[in-house]
Amino acid sequence: MKPLAEGPTGRSPEQASGCGSILGKVPELIPSLTDLHAMPQVQQPHYDAAEAARVVNELRCLPPLVFAGECDDLREHIAQAADGRAFILQGGDCAETFDGVQANQIKAKLRVLLAMSVVLTYAAQVPVVKIGRLAGQYAKPRSKDTETRGDVTLPAYRGDAVNGFAFTAEARRHDPQRLIDMYNASAATLNLVRAFVKGGFADLRQLHAWNASFVKDSHVEDDYERVADEIQRALGFMTACGVDADTMRTVDFYASHEALLLDYEYAMTRIDSRSALPYDTSGHMVWIGERTRQPDGAQVELLSHVHNPLGIKLGPSATAADALAIADRLDPARVPGRITLITRMGAERVRDRLPALVEGVEASGRRVAWVCDPMHGNTFETPKGFKTREYAAVVAELNGFFDVHEQLGTWPGGVHMELTGDDVTECLGGAFQLSEVDLAERYETTCDPRLNRNQSLEMAFMIAERLNAYRAKYAPPEPPEPAPDWYG
Repeated sequence: MKPLAEGPTGRSPEQASGCGSILGKVPELIPSLTDLHAMPQVQQPHYDAAEAARVVNELRCLPPLVFAGECDDLREHIAQAADGRAFILQGGDCAETFDGVQANQIKAKLRVLLAMSVVLTYAAQVPVVKIGRLAGQYAKPRSKDTETRGDVTLPAYRGDAVNGFAFTAEARRHDPQRLIDMYNASAATLNLVRAFVKGGFADLRQLHAWNASFVKDSHVEDDYERVADEIQRALGFMTACGVDADTMRTVDFYASHEALLLDYEYAMTRIDSRSALPYDTSGHMVWIGERTRQPDGAQVELLSHVHNPLGIKLGPSATAADALAIADRLDPARVPGRITLITRMGAERVRDRLPALVEGVEASGRRVAWVCDPMHGNTFETPKGFKTREYAAVVAELNGFFDVHEQLGTWPGGVHMELTGDDVTECLGGAFQLSEVDLAERYETTCDPRLNRNQSLEMAFMIAERLNAYRAKYAPPEPPEPAPDWYG
């Protein structure tokens, strides 16, 4: 993408904007967008420079989507997961769509995540940190810049934040105005989620009733019904004891997405009034992808300046040296909870590749939260052209992840899932044995296949069994010494 044009006063548009004071008071805390564009960058849209400058300035005048204090709270929770005192459940759509910003779809997605967290909390006997892949996951990296159908070649679909899904030249144009649509869709999603999680929708008893209904289906393993019955007795005991605290009716829920689009993430960066430090207010947690984790790249440079908790995706080619190099760029002070390493090895490679990665990072003394993404390494295409995943392969990678951490005596800190609360037919297998014939019935994703609600709940019970077995053996280390106060 071309650098932004200079404004009429000789200043860049971000400086000339009427909202420039958001960053202008402390420009040394974050590089300019012009400087970022001059650095190596990948997977970025190709915009008209003047049009993009106008949109960036408009975004910078809009309110933050999340607040710095919320990001700090999440960082503290992730620090607990890094110390073996919490477990992270991160999940949601592969790629959100603007049409998907509907109350029923958001409610269904939230309900399946919260229902999963009930099972995992009981099994792990530690808090479950609930993070959605939502309110910002509107862009996706692509392996090819173009798509060809017949004799027609057009730009690839890169998510609703960049272009449209329809295979037309007009829809596939990279349109910066879509960044404003992304902001509005994210704001609407967050508003609804906040209302749900604080308004009684997250009541443990209601969520468990949904789980109990699921496990009574004849397709589901008897062991899962046993776990559900144990949770029911525990809830009944608390009710009999008069426990009716807000903690049973409300939860903390955080939003995350891949920090892919430089213009958007830069425009959403704000200076916290408490600390005078920059935060990316597009989400509580943002992550750097497997394709964009170059230590000298523009995305890493931007995230090295913001104070959100950060994720780093690591594929099977990643070494401990790779992980430490980018972690040192993003977190030289080794702040607890700052870094989450999200591994995506594939079922066939996780036991071969993960041990050296974990051992190397742990030997450095750096404390991170280890999270398994069992989705992205297990994708394939059927003869009829459906991009899908085998539920069994997802389970196999998760089991490999738990096995490696059990062998090394380290804590499996969480899971990162692509899922939906709807009854889609996008991934094969599971208790209801979806086959290739079923894929055409409700294949609704615009990008990668997602677990449906039944597969997601089944996965939660499977993970619960592993956590329940492991926590009896695992002794968390002593809490680390308090880190230096970022605020001085």
